[in-house]
Amino acid sequence: MAYFQAHQGGWLIDGTTAALEDGQTWVVTYRIILDAAWVTHTARVSARTAVGPRETLLESDGAGHWLVDGDPARHLDGCLDVDLESSAMTNTFPVHRLDLTPGAGAAAPAAYVRALGLSAERLEQTYTRIADEDGRQRYDYEAPAFGFTSRLVYDESGLVVDYPGIARRAG
Repeated sequence: MAYFQAHQGGWLIDGTTAALEDGQTWVVTYRIILDAAWVTHTARVSARTAVGPRETLLESDGAGHWLVDGDPARHLDGCLDVDLESSAMTNTFPVHRLDLTPGAGAAAPAAYVRALGLSAERLEQTYTRIADEDGRQRYDYEAPAFGFTSRLVYDESGLVVDYPGIARRAG
């Protein structure tokens, strides 16, 4: 579940997700602040797992330079988005920021935060907008590091409705 609201000329997202994955349970809570151009500026992520609680803070200057828990994270240079393994909501950020027209595609590398250990790594990913269907935007998404592809569906506000195999909006 995520709450999305206007915040100081940009956006504030608060969310919580829980899962059982490979026999391990986790609960992740997050607060992400974006500017008006949908670029991530901060992401505070907390996790509770069988090993205990953890927290990490990612901070960006908005130009693709990051600190992770106060330390420079040069491996994330060029990333404008944070992508949480635990949340389909974070795929919304590049979709809005890129504002692709049908047939257009773009790379959108992200600071990818794992659910169990909260490590931050670079994730190369691409979004290609395909023809809308039933008033919904559709994107072919690819994350080659995982050999993963999916067709993401968004509502008229640009919020995820269906992320096959990962999440589907209820209600």
